[in-house]
Amino acid sequence: MRLEGVELRWLELPLRQPFRTSMGLELRRWILLLRVVTPDAEGWGECVALPDPGYSAEYLDGAADVIRRFLLPALAAHGDPEPADIAPVLARVRGHRMAKATVEMALLDAWLRTRNRSCATYLGGTRSYVAAGVSVGIMDTIPALLDAVAGYVDEGYQRIKLKIEPGWDVEPVLAVRERFGDDIVLQVDANAAYTLADADRLAVLDEFGLTMLEQPFAEEEIRDHAVLARRLSTPICLDESIVSARAATEAIDLGACAVVNIKPGRVGGLLESLRVHDVCVRAGIPAWCGGMIETGLGQAANLAVAALPGCTLPADIAPSSRYFDRDITEPIRMNAGYIAVPDGPGLGLTPLPEALAEATTGTEWIPLR
Repeated sequence: MRLEGVELRWLELPLRQPFRTSMGLELRRWILLLRVVTPDAEGWGECVALPDPGYSAEYLDGAADVIRRFLLPALAAHGDPEPADIAPVLARVRGHRMAKATVEMALLDAWLRTRNRSCATYLGGTRSYVAAGVSVGIMDTIPALLDAVAGYVDEGYQRIKLKIEPGWDVEPVLAVRERFGDDIVLQVDANAAYTLADADRLAVLDEFGLTMLEQPFAEEEIRDHAVLARRLSTPICLDESIVSARAATEAIDLGACAVVNIKPGRVGGLLESLRVHDVCVRAGIPAWCGGMIETGLGQAANLAVAALPGCTLPADIAPSSRYFDRDITEPIRMNAGYIAVPDGPGLGLTPLPEALAEATTGTEWIPLR
């Protein structure tokens, strides 16, 4: 794949409604896109890093700098990369998985377009439709939460996930169970807001028949997760802690999780996502694909992962209208709680020029020849 150059493009997209987690309040998404240009095709990558290093050590401007100064020169020095070359070439730079995932996504998109193959087919996806789950942020009041959940249930989402934090955990979960009963699939996500000292409080969640408690402790606290897992009947799911297939293997072997959330941006790309998936399949651990409020481009990549046979639980992939008044691609749509996996070449979606221009705040062209 002969690379002629790449374009870095910064976007700003307001969210339709505020989204609050234990890490803070989001009102808009700042997004970095990478467009790869070859003689035969273009490919798009989306960076999931946030503007500040709160969710992870990476942040958006830092990812752009790493891509510009280190990752692209490494690719240019290598020559004409094939998909199997990308990770070994980029491994010369330590860490920075979100930046690497952006580059790999764009390269893979271009490579697959020249071969008229879809990303889902290339990875080994077996589903044409993926069950959609919705992530419900922390609300000001429980009545507001119940109204929001009622709307999502009416829309047909296959699973409800409640964001929790100390002071907003048992009571909202209890209220949702009392209002909607056991008919809804319910899980909670702490985004690392607790410590092992909160184990007694978290143990109360066992009363509510949750499908999982996601990432209660910090990324590095694998052993503490294992201690908590032995105490709770609610399955522990790891998200931020799963940064690679190796990390997944170690967490599973230690008994730190019974479920794994796979996020392509967090683990370093689609091909590493496939390796994490394979680890879970071999261990008999159910997996599912998480999301980071991506545009249609990132959602298309996530859908390719969610279509894998071992991703047996509803994904955090929602229709574009859940977050944006106008997506930069043809909108992702949901029908009866399911979302179609794009089957066109590459990601199966490309930006709409007018929508892309409207959201763009800056661009930078970097020649590679």
